[in-house]
Amino acid sequence: MSRFSEGWRAAGLMTHVTTLPNNYGVGDLGPTAQKMIEILKQANLTFWQILPVAPTGPSLGDSPYSAYSAFAGHELLISPELLIRDKRLSESEAASFQVPLTDQVNFPQVLKNKAALINLLFSREAKTLLAQDDFLDFCHDHGAWLNDYAFFMAAKDDFGGLPWTKWPNELKWREDWALAQHGERLFKPILRYKFGQFLFFQQLWELKRLFNEAGLALIGDTAFYVNHDSADVWANQGLFCLDKNGLPALQAGVPPDYFAKNGQLWGNPVFFWRAHRATGFSWWKYRLSHCLRYFDWTRLDHFRALAGYWAVPAGAETAASGRWQPAPGEELFRDLAQQGPLNIIAEDLGVITPDVTRLRQNFQLPGMRVLQFGFGQDQPLSLHAPFRIEPDNFVYAGTHDNNTTRGWFRQECLVSDQERLSYLAGYPVSELNAAWALTRLAWLSPASVALTSLADLLNLNETARFNIPGTATGNWSWRATRFPDSRILGDLAELTAISGRDNQAHPNILTY
Repeated sequence: MSRFSEGWRAAGLMTHVTTLPNNYGVGDLGPTAQKMIEILKQANLTFWQILPVAPTGPSLGDSPYSAYSAFAGHELLISPELLIRDKRLSESEAASFQVPLTDQVNFPQVLKNKAALINLLFSREAKTLLAQDDFLDFCHDHGAWLNDYAFFMAAKDDFGGLPWTKWPNELKWREDWALAQHGERLFKPILRYKFGQFLFFQQLWELKRLFNEAGLALIGDTAFYVNHDSADVWANQGLFCLDKNGLPALQAGVPPDYFAKNGQLWGNPVFFWRAHRATGFSWWKYRLSHCLRYFDWTRLDHFRALAGYWAVPAGAETAASGRWQPAPGEELFRDLAQQGPLNIIAEDLGVITPDVTRLRQNFQLPGMRVLQFGFGQDQPLSLHAPFRIEPDNFVYAGTHDNNTTRGWFRQECLVSDQERLSYLAGYPVSELNAAWALTRLAWLSPASVALTSLADLLNLNETARFNIPGTATGNWSWRATRFPDSRILGDLAELTAISGRDNQAHPNILTY
């Protein structure tokens, strides 16, 4: 029986960790992340959904979907306040890393600050780290990815930030003698990167434990493709479509759609699925099990690529010249299902063909519906219209790729759409109450899980938009300067109860 056939209903809040307010320039895994427990409890919610927590940087546009590793965590999210609590850092030392609270993350500044902070801690603990049982246990437990990641980052620093394809050939092609020689030479910086991961995953595990003890759940996010200049591609070159020089032979992207008329050319190498099949999909199995160890659910970005993916020839200027290629999603999920519950949300947005829907439904994976997409001339037939959404979906007013609802109403919503929204809401809708109107429609929809964003809960306009797909700069930096007040949370709690999404009604929400 499908998990959605028994009236399973819940609700949650979506916002990335970096958006949370604190005094250190960027949201992190510390007290304000833990405060989300209180926020969710006050609003009768169950889920907090975030974006990928993988390590990114300015050269990657600071995008959480473009990272140096599919497994590692971003040191930027390590909390100084928890380090103070754990007596690794003094309050006076932490004060030097504080940044005035604004509604934008200054990534260069906070990255510099956080690296200096962790370097300070490492300088104190480096001599004793290899005698600390908890650190050694962590390194052993995560060795399948940690050794390659730490080596990759230390080598990248050593070579002035050059991509791995421009490293010396013996290291580029991972000759055993070169790995041993450079590993010994870079022993200390490699240990430093392992230390950073140790701190990150300690704090993430604590956050998950606190959420679960409160009867709440964390939803993570798994980017489908990995960055070409990453530890994953360098360490597993045979699993990706690369040419004789190690460069992508076929690039990932999507064809023209709602977000971009020429499609989106991401530049990531596509997977060499024949090699993955030969290993029993071991890399994918480990990747998803790693994510579901630290999160109760994960959203699998670009799910449609497991049924068929858009492959663009190397050197193409836009994604329009790509072609659809088949993918072994059915085989992969059959193997994954043997490991345990598939708590995976399938991001099935964009060009969705019947084979994508069959793949999702065959494995009882919830899909995604976005109410902002449910308006326009085709609304009566749109799968995103609130009255057509089916129970086996998570519904959002908008995602991180959409405008805020207030911004959408101001900038993108035609007069006819505004009138339709008022009709569906049952009262006049304006810029001032559009976010609440869409949230209410999401909560009252048949979808099993409904989520609203922190920006929408705060009723912010387009200045709080998080990302504009197809643009390389100016994204991912918005952050909140306050949390919703008790009145807003009280209104949402009442809506959650009336719509049958009350957290207390579903004690098995974490594993259902």
